[in-house]
Amino acid sequence: MGNYCVATYRSFDDKADFHKKAQSIAVGLTVGSWTELPEAQKAEMEKHLGIVKQVNVHESDVPGGRYADIRIAYPDINFSRDIPALLVTIFGKLSMDGKIKLLDIDFSEDFLAAFPGPKFGLQGIRDLLGVHDRPLLMSIFKSVVGHDLDNLREQFYKQALGGVDLIKDDEILFENPLTPIEKRVEVCMDAARKASEQTGQKLLYAVNLTGPTSQLASQALKAINAGANALLFNVLSYGYDVLHELSSNPDITVPIAAHPALAGALYPSQHYGIAAPLLLGKLMRVAGADLSLFPSPYGSVVMPKEENLAVREALLDPSLPVKASVPVPSAGIHPGIVPLIWKDFGLDVVVNAGGGIHGHPMGTAAGGQAFRQAIEAAMNNVPLEDKAKQHPELEQAIALWGIKK
Repeated sequence: MGNYCVATYRSFDDKADFHKKAQSIAVGLTVGSWTELPEAQKAEMEKHLGIVKQVNVHESDVPGGRYADIRIAYPDINFSRDIPALLVTIFGKLSMDGKIKLLDIDFSEDFLAAFPGPKFGLQGIRDLLGVHDRPLLMSIFKSVVGHDLDNLREQFYKQALGGVDLIKDDEILFENPLTPIEKRVEVCMDAARKASEQTGQKLLYAVNLTGPTSQLASQALKAINAGANALLFNVLSYGYDVLHELSSNPDITVPIAAHPALAGALYPSQHYGIAAPLLLGKLMRVAGADLSLFPSPYGSVVMPKEENLAVREALLDPSLPVKASVPVPSAGIHPGIVPLIWKDFGLDVVVNAGGGIHGHPMGTAAGGQAFRQAIEAAMNNVPLEDKAKQHPELEQAIALWGIKK
């Protein structure tokens, strides 16, 4: 509908007249007041006025259970072409006004035109790695704080030998004298080359981009000049606009993986915050994340499966005019979960493991191999128990962690 962005909210209230409430939001967040305006001014202000598109009331006898889904259109003329301006308009003050959750935003074509989206996206990541016919496998550095470069190199090498496609820094590894970003990139990329002589695989290393906002672009370039071929970024602590600036910077020529740190402060409540498919799906993708990490429905930090698959949909949805981002369900993943990931997520997913690789009884490299064996089994519809008979790596992983049904 024309040059409007449409926000969908869920508002909880046992008594409210939701139609009236919707009208007061539409007016209050745009022109401020309407009925008191003189007619001449109304004609002038009408193009700035929010419009109520829909109010669906869901009655309930359970206390606190009555709610309405409300859709309101906001004229693009009211805000500049950036995500912070849009979020402040549609949910700034409103986020503090009782039990109300922002569920979705439908962007106008005009607004979206300001966002090139992911530089690589799903297809681009597959092209970089030369892997098109299976889910990708990512490994996470664990226990990195306080380690020196030799330790880091050794840990990286072992992970790379296991046949992983991507390795990411821990999100809590910041700039420090022991492992400064350029040195970290140099030793890890050197280990990547050595490992790839044995595995025959390409590898992306997502190095954690940190520091004051004004220095992030130069930190990224420093890492890229040292040989970095991917970046990890804690988007929510810096803001979507910072991701947009980095991803649309022509000199930053590597994919960016968005970490969901802080997301739990925003999405899990039924009554407050921003829904996960918007927070970790649509907004991450529009702002330019090539990969988006989010809690898996299987492991230690649980997000309900329905919500989880809705995040996946938002990252892959072909109706958005930007490239698809790669879904990376994370936390608590071990080889016994791989058949479930295959069933729920299909081909276009990154299987992301930390402890499930490092905690393998035969060592880190065997941990990666067990995952690759599990992926192959799941894709060929072979039960893991059968595959494990020929592969001690998978067998030991299953003995330790079991198979999740």
